[in-house]
Amino acid sequence: MKLLSQQSSFGGHYIRYQHASSVNHCDMVFSVFIPPQALRSPESLKAAPVVYWLSGLTCTDENFMQKSGAHRVAAELGLILVAPDTSPRGAGVPDDEDGAYDFGLGAGFYVNATQAPWATHYHMRDYIVEELPRLVQTKLSIQGPASISGHSMGGHGALTIGLSNPDKYVSISAFSPISNPVNCPWGVKAFSNYLGSDKETWAQYDACSLLSRESLGQAILVDQGLDDQFLEAQLGIPALQKALKKHGDSARVRMHAGYDHSYYFIASFIEEHLRFHAEHLASAT
Repeated sequence: MKLLSQQSSFGGHYIRYQHASSVNHCDMVFSVFIPPQALRSPESLKAAPVVYWLSGLTCTDENFMQKSGAHRVAAELGLILVAPDTSPRGAGVPDDEDGAYDFGLGAGFYVNATQAPWATHYHMRDYIVEELPRLVQTKLSIQGPASISGHSMGGHGALTIGLSNPDKYVSISAFSPISNPVNCPWGVKAFSNYLGSDKETWAQYDACSLLSRESLGQAILVDQGLDDQFLEAQLGIPALQKALKKHGDSARVRMHAGYDHSYYFIASFIEEHLRFHAEHLASAT
């Protein structure tokens, strides 16, 4: 791995790395925040709990780390934060031919693409679930229990990846997630191109579909702003609320008046999300 940068933050270290990805066939970048507790010894680093953060459309690994205010809380709680990029990038990686923000570069949708020309590079599901954790564990010696969270497209990724891998993630949370992508313009566009026309294959990447057929193995927390400009057309929150109802108190969707889709919303509630994850991660150690 190539070290890109390192800064001190709230007594911990904020570090960015670049590496060659075997699943995406390009160089990928990710960010890590290591809290001061984990820097005390190799044993402390190895055992520290981890929260993976998946960002939304147009974002990179840097947005969350710089805008959310998460470092302060993670430093207090002793949480390692890992934030990957949102898609493959670089020479030869295909993009939307019109340069649209909601498909192609910056919009990997956390799926394993099966259709040309996307299938060579766009394997973000395998990258998040398999390659990145393996890299973090072997190269950085970070091996503690993990939870997963995200925003918008990343909220979709956190829900679907977390629900599909209950053995890997102790808890799941999301801000303004694209909850029912098989029934919204963003999701239909992405899935049609990445996965093809067979909608049966789309269901594995749809949180509402997963919740309708699987038991819930983890606690879930979702926050949604009522002034979100994408709430009605893209996010499918009513469908998510309906799908979560049967799972009782282990899953919560909280609605907040006055909040939109921006990082101001995330920054307002990230502390509660990290404390939620810390509580459940503590029971897994």
